[in-house]
Amino acid sequence: METIESMLTGGHPNSMGRTVDVVELVAADRSRLQELFGCYGSADPVVRLRTSSALKRLEAVRHDWLVPFVDRLIDDVGTLDQASARWTLAKLFLRLTPDLTPDQRDRATVVLKRNLEEQHDWIVLINTMETLSAWSDGDPALRAWLDPQLERLAGDPRTSVAERAQGIAARAGGDRTAPDALHDAERLEVTASRRRPR
Repeated sequence: METIESMLTGGHPNSMGRTVDVVELVAADRSRLQELFGCYGSADPVVRLRTSSALKRLEAVRHDWLVPFVDRLIDDVGTLDQASARWTLAKLFLRLTPDLTPDQRDRATVVLKRNLEEQHDWIVLINTMETLSAWSDGDPALRAWLDPQLERLAGDPRTSVAERAQGIAARAGGDRTAPDALHDAERLEVTASRRRPR
């Protein structure tokens, strides 16, 4: 039986490779999900990149299957120093918001705060801002922490980052819903997918 890691290996680093095949395989056989998740431990950054892509796509069709993996997303994937893993986490955390326990949300918030403070990748910053902004609605402490970060990022030399920070700050208080924010961030993936694996 072909391993999922071998399926995610090879081809041009900027391509999806056989990611869609992997998603279809796992969606048809839940027992392979553990194997897919384990590919985050691969030494190959391209495999880890495609693992993120596969999990994001799998969540769209098998949302409930990702819920038991929340702790591992926070504690294991959350420690990876790879941009693709970090912006995927921001997306998954937002989509899994209704399923998070208070403790999981607190721990996920710590991960996202760190990424917003320490990361320089534009797609990580944008997706992390979106998730933290959605979570800060009704959470004055998080909003008080986030506002200075948005002010800092509003001065970022990259237009995409600066404009998104300014937009989020302008709608502070939640003029738009989290799904709307997610839709905006989703459109940026086309550009992100063309970047070299990180």
